[in-house]
Amino acid sequence: MSILKTYARLWTDDLDRALPLLAELTGAEPDLRLAFHAVELAAIGDFLVIAGPAEERAKYAHASATVVVEDLDALVLTLKAADAIITTPTTSGPTGRFLYARHADGAEVEYVEWTPEVIRRVIHR
Repeated sequence: MSILKTYARLWTDDLDRALPLLAELTGAEPDLRLAFHAVELAAIGDFLVIAGPAEERAKYAHASATVVVEDLDALVLTLKAADAIITTPTTSGPTGRFLYARHADGAEVEYVEWTPEVIRRVIHR
């Protein structure tokens, strides 16, 4: 099980307002931009920007980071062996599959397994 990318999460009311500064700071344009339920997401550099009304963003605020892994099923075995608790089971999303887990130390992380197409576009461009 390998980690392919780790994103720091940034929270904003307005994605269009947040992205120009992040593009300047990172020297990149967003790798991904999509709607997910009532929020919008953009991955730019090493940031995952989550935008929308505060009450909608709050639904995802329990996780401190988004970590893209090569194999979500192998990750589950590793997490369980380390006494982590899966707080949101493996679910399909617009870029692949994801889950949320609380590590034994209390840290909560969103783990994502991207589709091969997204991996090619973002990781192996």
